[in-house]
Amino acid sequence: MCCSKLFLYFPIVLSLLTKQCLGLSPVILIPGDGGSQLEAKLNKTEVVHYICAKTSSDYFNIWLNLELLVPFVIDCWVDNLRLEYDNVTRTTKNPPGVDVRVPGWGNPEPVEWLDPSHTSTGAYFNTISDALVKMGYIRNVSIRGAPYDFRRAPNENGEFFVKLKSLVEETYNMNNKSSVTLLVHSMGGSMALHFLRQQTQSWKDQYIRRMISLSTPWGGAIKALKVFAIGDDLGSLMLRESTMRTEQITCPSLAWLLPSPNLWKPSEVLVQTDKYNYTINDFQKLFIDMDLPNAWEMRKDTEKYSRDFTAPGVELHCIYGYNISTVERLVYGPGTWLDGYPTLASGDGDGTVNLRSLSACALWTKRGGRPRSLNGRAVKSVPLKGAEHLRILHDPRVITYIQTVMAH
Repeated sequence: MCCSKLFLYFPIVLSLLTKQCLGLSPVILIPGDGGSQLEAKLNKTEVVHYICAKTSSDYFNIWLNLELLVPFVIDCWVDNLRLEYDNVTRTTKNPPGVDVRVPGWGNPEPVEWLDPSHTSTGAYFNTISDALVKMGYIRNVSIRGAPYDFRRAPNENGEFFVKLKSLVEETYNMNNKSSVTLLVHSMGGSMALHFLRQQTQSWKDQYIRRMISLSTPWGGAIKALKVFAIGDDLGSLMLRESTMRTEQITCPSLAWLLPSPNLWKPSEVLVQTDKYNYTINDFQKLFIDMDLPNAWEMRKDTEKYSRDFTAPGVELHCIYGYNISTVERLVYGPGTWLDGYPTLASGDGDGTVNLRSLSACALWTKRGGRPRSLNGRAVKSVPLKGAEHLRILHDPRVITYIQTVMAH
């Protein structure tokens, strides 16, 4: 009886909750590379190690699951999460016997916490959400989440963009027809930019209040080259770059994040060796010389997205860090070749993305991209000294800025 009454009054409760947020622009959180929970279910006939499970009775958390990122077990994780590329269909698929899905569409929890157990290591959008709740926002009503398979680029994420449009409209209607703020991080900003370019200006004027971007690599990053070359340990001492690389180089999103010709000149050397100096025009030769032919194929599949540099057509707050050492060139010493370990020459950025890419949003103002007034400007750049690429999500300066913007 009690449960049935609660269910009966739920629409009234929801309406009251929504009214608490009257006047506030509802928020949709769009995460970056590695910023969504992923679940997997196994039904394999072969495994890479005797300790690897062949089957699972149900879906289990595969990202982020620290228990799977330990020696030996990580080999199972890599084999389950890697993608297989088909250069005929120009698409990727999961390995045989592996099904990977993205849980919790619309729910902010899978992008607030990468680890469902809410360990501090898996904290993502949680600090920002907590700050919004203090302002009167309500999870699942005026704070929504848009997780996606971050291994893939826009060419394989068509369903995500369709669902995102529906989520925006649904959130708009749930919140007294208040236009929506897209709050994005890293590659999530690039995904949101592509999404907005697909929409008509009249749709954006009605449904999108603004976009707040954190650490977006508008024109890619040299670090993507570094990952293709030697991998990335995600800043963990217990992970080996070479082991992680086996999975990382199968992801089309990594090819999408390669430096854009919009921001890097053909004369700039990106990979230096004593035999050949590779520029942005030499990716085909570079990947063939690295024995990574699929990397070049994936680059061809995604290149059109990195060349397009039209403005998003909405009010944009572009927040990013600087004054942190960031890789800007791979240098292989004399006598070494591309299968060796390079010296990482560094420049300015946020530790992951180069400054020129982070700050490229300012070019839209210079090119007249002014679809909506923002104190006379459509784009506001907010550079923050020392704001690291991932930690920016928990930076007090960022939290304060977001609260100030969202209060208006």
